Amino acid sequence: MIVLLGGSGYVGAVIRCLLESQGRELLSLSRSEVDYSDPLVLEGLLRQHKPDFLINAAGYTGKPNVDACEVQKAECLAGNAVLPGSIRRACEATGTRWGHVSSGCIYTGSGSGRGFREEDPPNFSFRTDNCSFYSGTKALGEEVLEGARECYIWRLRIPFNHQDGARNYLSKMLRYGRLLDAENSLSHLDEFVNAAVECFDKAVPFGTYNLTNTGSVTTREVVGLIKDSGVMPEKQFDFFQSEAEFMEIAASTPRSNCVMDNSKALAAGLTLSPVREAIQRSLEQWQPEVAN
Repeated sequence: MIVLLGGSGYVGAVIRCLLESQGRELLSLSRSEVDYSDPLVLEGLLRQHKPDFLINAAGYTGKPNVDACEVQKAECLAGNAVLPGSIRRACEATGTRWGHVSSGCIYTGSGSGRGFREEDPPNFSFRTDNCSFYSGTKALGEEVLEGARECYIWRLRIPFNHQDGARNYLSKMLRYGRLLDAENSLSHLDEFVNAAVECFDKAVPFGTYNLTNTGSVTTREVVGLIKDSGVMPEKQFDFFQSEAEFMEIAASTPRSNCVMDNSKALAAGLTLSPVREAIQRSLEQWQPEVAN
C-alpha cells in the first residue's frame, strides 16, 4: 500500500492517477478527512495501515501565484516548513519509507554556469534575505528534513505538460499579457511523477534529486516553440523590458529563475527527457481546458 498526502492538488492528482492506473493499493488522504499535520494522528494511521511507502505532495503555493503567500504567511509556513517535519517524525517513528515533493525555487541564477546540484545550499531563501516568502518556506522545509532516514526529496521546477490549466507553465505563457524573459530549468509534470515513483520501485538510494528535464530554456525560446506548434496562433507575445519593470508592474515579491543540474537523477536511472523535446511533445498533444 502507498499512502498519498495532498492527492487533490496539482501534483498530487497526477501522482494519484498514475498509481491508480498501475493498479496499486492506494490510500489518498485529504486534510478534510484526517488531520495528517498532527504527527501523532499520522503515526497512528501508519501503524494501522502499515504502508510500503508514503508520498507527501501536500504544501502551500498560494493562488493565483506565490504573491498570495506574502499575505497568507501562516498557512504557507505551516504547509511548506512545519508539515514536512511532522511527517518525518511520524514516518521515522513507524519505520515508513517516504518521499517529499520539494521545489527548485530555492535557487536563483545558474550555479556558476553548471546548474545547481543537490548538494548546493539554497541561495534564494530566508538565510540569504532575497527571496519570496514561498521560496523561503520551501528552503526551510528541506532544512527540517536534513538527515532524515529512508526519505526522498524530489525537487520540482516550473511544472508543465499537455493539459491546459492554471498551474501549467505553458498555459501561463498563453494567458499572460506580458512575459519576463528569463532562463530556467523546467519539470514535465508526468515525467516528474514517473521519476518519483521510479525511485522506490528501483530502490534508488535515498536522498535529494533534482527532477527537472535535461537542460534549460529561456522564455523567448518557449514562445518560439509555442509559435512553431500552432497552438493559439492568434496570440501576440509581449515582454517586459527588464526584471525591474516586471517587479514594478506585475509582481509583489521576487521570483526564482534558475538552472538546475539533473545528472544525479539520470545517473540513478531515472527517466527525464531534454527540456525542449518535452515542451514540443506537450504542445503536439495539447488539450485545451474545457470551460464549465
